Amino acid sequence: MRPLPTRLLPDSAEVVDGVLHIGGCSVLDLAVEFGTPAFIYDEQHLRDRCREAVDAFGPGVAYATKAFLCGAMARLAYEEGMHLDVATGGELHVALSAGVPADKLVLHGNNKSLTELRMGVEAGVHRIVVDSFDELDRLDQLHAETGIVPKVLLRLTPGIKAETHDYVSTGQDDSKFGFGVASGSAEAAIEQARSASSVELLGIHAHIGSQVFAVGSLGKAASVIGEIATGHEFEEISVGGGLGVPYVDDERAPTIAEWGEVVRAACAEAGVTAHITAEPGRSIAAAAAITLYTVGTIKDLPGIRTYVAVDGGMSDNPRPVLYGSGYETFLPRDVGADRPKAVTVVGKHCESGDILVREGLVPADLVVGDILATPVTGAYGHSMGSNYNMVLRPPVVFVGNGEARAVVRRQTYGDLTRLDV
Repeated sequence: MRPLPTRLLPDSAEVVDGVLHIGGCSVLDLAVEFGTPAFIYDEQHLRDRCREAVDAFGPGVAYATKAFLCGAMARLAYEEGMHLDVATGGELHVALSAGVPADKLVLHGNNKSLTELRMGVEAGVHRIVVDSFDELDRLDQLHAETGIVPKVLLRLTPGIKAETHDYVSTGQDDSKFGFGVASGSAEAAIEQARSASSVELLGIHAHIGSQVFAVGSLGKAASVIGEIATGHEFEEISVGGGLGVPYVDDERAPTIAEWGEVVRAACAEAGVTAHITAEPGRSIAAAAAITLYTVGTIKDLPGIRTYVAVDGGMSDNPRPVLYGSGYETFLPRDVGADRPKAVTVVGKHCESGDILVREGLVPADLVVGDILATPVTGAYGHSMGSNYNMVLRPPVVFVGNGEARAVVRRQTYGDLTRLDV
């Protein structure tokens, strides 16, 4: 029966005569102007979270672009003093094309190709986070070709199982990422990188997973790599990212500032004198956005459930399908209304698993044609989206100070055949 918890909405959200406004714009007006589905981002919310990250970790803190990336977001993070963490040649290209200087980019990835490494080395990225012995070999090859010596961190696997979904847990010993601490690979990699003329080893990196609520786990990971850093007198360590955000009413998460305090305390206890940095992504972008849909079909199956089908689906938010992720749902026309009706919100794809909100609540007067919204969709929606069933990808709209602008336009049918040969 309860109304939507407004703490899940973007910072600038306000209710005017029952209607949700974000960034001074009526969400219902935005649905008319830009159509649905659409990602609506509170630009000031994004900026404020970037500033919080810089305050918590200082210079060098990097926005993890895998959470949400387009040209406008790359420029915004850079303008707010952040570096950008890019994990592929594609992310590197987008960031550079947006005007972000190469020396503000950190190149990640567990299987960087020679081409991607060459892109990063020749562009002059700030750091390369090396993930394997094969990558060290590739950097040897590039050094022989170019004579360039990139600055690198080594990604370590600290042997910590984060309290999160297995698919986004990366710090345990059984992981495709990094050099294992317990196996001795980490020390071997440090020795190899230190003796190589092809790289300049500045420090180490660890990332234990994503959507982590237990800030103690993040502190524990910082302690493990902090002890290693102290033993080698590194000048830089990165504790990665992974801070979770609440998606539904009963979830709570630490702030970026609280995370920073825990990490710094853990590193201080370990005697770390190195510069400490991090790579927040979800905690910056997720709560900044909502997704707008139009209700197209309502199917009431007596004694079973009520399906509410909207004009998007797993193509704009695959997280429920991939991870069983939960979301809230509400009607922007009446944000404070009780939500007594239990529904399952589904998309328009040819899959029974095309579920956006498995256990949603909506007002009793929901009708076909209503604008329905899901909050906390700013991370891993646009970035993980697809054209499954050749559904057009939604626009990305930034709002602020009563103005709205599309920073990624809606796809057209022509876009679907543009790459055909």
